[in-house]
Amino acid sequence: MRSPSERIYRWTRRTLAALLCCAATGVLAADVRMLVQHSPLAGFRYYEARQAFAQLSVGEPLDLVREPDNPHDARAVRVEWRGRKLGYVPRASNSTLAWAMDAGEPVSARVARLTSHPNPRRRIEFEVFVE
Repeated sequence: MRSPSERIYRWTRRTLAALLCCAATGVLAADVRMLVQHSPLAGFRYYEARQAFAQLSVGEPLDLVREPDNPHDARAVRVEWRGRKLGYVPRASNSTLAWAMDAGEPVSARVARLTSHPNPRRRIEFEVFVE
């Protein structure tokens, strides 16, 4: 597992590379979204994901909400859809995202995959972008 400083360095390097690519091609940075994470939804069984599953569709936008006061994980990032709490970004992969959100980086998320899998942790997958 990479250290937090290593993850921050990689995040910054990818962001700078995307901006340089935009400058070289004449694309406005405001038009570019860079995929930085693809994850399964954590907590499917405990929140409203089960009830919302049939209404979700691939590509649908999701909201990411920081929960720095979460008693179980200070780096918690909640995943919401239309104001409904679906679950969380998995703890094993939320530190860089939490850092970026705390630093004011514009991030967005969307549903990447929906599967009627027997394992609830594999039913909803989402993508996170930095803009």
